[in-house]
Amino acid sequence: MQKIYFLLIVFIFISCKTENKKEINTSASEKQIQSVDYAKGFDIQHHENYKVLNVKNAWPGSEKIFSYAIINKGVTLDNPDDYDAVIEIPLNSIVVTSTTHIPSLEMLGVSEKLIGFPNLEYISSPFTRKRINNGEIKELGNNEDINTEILIELNPDIVIGFGIDGNNKSLNTISNTGIPVLYNGDWTETSPLGKAEWIKFFGVLFDKEKEADRIFSDIEAKYSEAKKIAQQAKETPTVLSGAMFKDIWYLPQGQSWVAQFIEDANGDYLWKDSEGTGSLSLNLENVLVKGQQAEFWIAPGYFNSKQQMTENHSVYGNFDAFKNDNIFSFANKKGETGGVLYYELGPNRPDIILKDLIKVLHPELLPDHNLYFFDKIE
Repeated sequence: MQKIYFLLIVFIFISCKTENKKEINTSASEKQIQSVDYAKGFDIQHHENYKVLNVKNAWPGSEKIFSYAIINKGVTLDNPDDYDAVIEIPLNSIVVTSTTHIPSLEMLGVSEKLIGFPNLEYISSPFTRKRINNGEIKELGNNEDINTEILIELNPDIVIGFGIDGNNKSLNTISNTGIPVLYNGDWTETSPLGKAEWIKFFGVLFDKEKEADRIFSDIEAKYSEAKKIAQQAKETPTVLSGAMFKDIWYLPQGQSWVAQFIEDANGDYLWKDSEGTGSLSLNLENVLVKGQQAEFWIAPGYFNSKQQMTENHSVYGNFDAFKNDNIFSFANKKGETGGVLYYELGPNRPDIILKDLIKVLHPELLPDHNLYFFDKIE
């Protein structure tokens, strides 16, 4: 499954240095590692007078560990060159580049710090959209066409970016000039709770670690409770996913985020034994043989109606899930300007996604739950 991500290309940060700063001897300080239980892509180290945020999987296959030192304003490190960036807190302003970052800012109560974002139309949150409509968040352009003049005027304290690979020349240029740019690798996580735990990444930056821990613990508890409820189901229905693009059927691999949700919802994903965390690329014949009789079809690409599906390819009508009206999609749940809610809020609220899928596969187990991300395709 593809997620919507937006690259921030260039910004200019103007910093003022004070002469009377307290130096921190980092080599002599003790470190304690804060608990990060599910996420594989970052950890947090607490030293006596500062913190270090390590990002270990900024993009798939990345071998580099990015280390970011976080210090209070008015102090300085004696070895700043040991880190990829040094961030002074408290932060007064921030620019983020993926819609998945928006919910973390809102849940931590710091969304008023957001002053710029590329492709504003993809943001779905009503609260943040209100700030956009009030002119409090500036449009920074489209993908690689970032408006540098606006960035100069905004002068954010920090930018949170993400990397598809290690060849983003713009982000590398920013880092080489000493501008604080941090990679956020939430999208590379493969477990539902692993993605959600990245709220702790933002908790460190805004000195709200206790709040982030509490929020995540609540989500974790709700997810675990829903998973236990799913195990009470008397049957485990078979599940198909994905759709065709240019005669190739793309569907989640067996260790992917989507496959984990289906398993935790007590569904039998027909490709659960495939290896990998990304997408399978199969021909139509293979999918027909294995998936034609699947009882449910979850996330059929971006289709939002059965008519649209058959207009794209008549073969879709041959699947049992199509005939029995058991196709469910997240494509119809959008913000006022077209952003898909699932892509923005879903990684942060896996407990709601899981409840949705339990409601789809075992409606008797959650009679009072109303579908939030998913809809039945009519």
